Amino acid sequence: MKILAIGAHQDDNEFRVGGMTVKWKKAGHEVRFLSLTNGCGGHHLLSKEETVATRAKESAAVAEYLGIRYDIWEDQDDCVLVADLATRHRLMRYIREFSPDVIITHRTNDYHADHRAAALLVQDASYLLTVPHACPDVPAMRKMPVILFYEDHFSEPPFRMRYVVGIDEAFEDKMHVAHLNKSQVYEWLPYTHEMKLPVTDEEKHAVLWGMEITEDTTDENVVAQQHGYAVRFAKTAARFRAELIQKYGEEKGRKIRFAEAFGLSEYGEQPTAELEKALFE
Repeated sequence: MKILAIGAHQDDNEFRVGGMTVKWKKAGHEVRFLSLTNGCGGHHLLSKEETVATRAKESAAVAEYLGIRYDIWEDQDDCVLVADLATRHRLMRYIREFSPDVIITHRTNDYHADHRAAALLVQDASYLLTVPHACPDVPAMRKMPVILFYEDHFSEPPFRMRYVVGIDEAFEDKMHVAHLNKSQVYEWLPYTHEMKLPVTDEEKHAVLWGMEITEDTTDENVVAQQHGYAVRFAKTAARFRAELIQKYGEEKGRKIRFAEAFGLSEYGEQPTAELEKALFE
């Protein structure tokens, strides 16, 4: 199958579906990442131009490591993405040219304006992907893709999990991908959280992991932690522990340390049992 992850920014896709990307690639599926902005707003010291160049190199390293195509709309600045007609048409053409079976993106009530715009662009494009007279220069798709949502923690309306998958076997790869986003992980995000910027390898390891997470680590301990990307990703498994147990059985479900979760959009094609089995079992 062909899977298209659409993030507003570079790192959005890596952090939310990096583990599943590794698993899907190993299963023979084609995965592509698209960032709708160039990341120019994501640094406190570098100029916009320097930030764009730095993030582009990091994304190229991610693409090489994961073995995927990673497209970036380098002419679309960060922090000013809007769901206007021209951008909708641009996205429609892009989606049609790839013709994915599945699209994964943000929800429309996310915290960042760019995330909300990305979600709305996908939502507004969904049905029109099948309309021949809309953007007639690119052949219309015969059916809409299945559209999934990245996990979030907003409550109005709440995220409704449709799929949760353990990614322990792919977690080292996901952490390496986080490490490759150096300017984001070790510079920009610590700055935005008013943290000391890590310099030494030990400090960077602490930013990535936050704490040692083992089979003996309780979900309550994970949820109580505030820092570390490993902790962030472990919280998904803790959040959906009951569903993981139901999916994998008591023994395996309790041992899963890391997971990724997705919601299902009503605007896309509804998934078949065959698709669900191919992607989430």
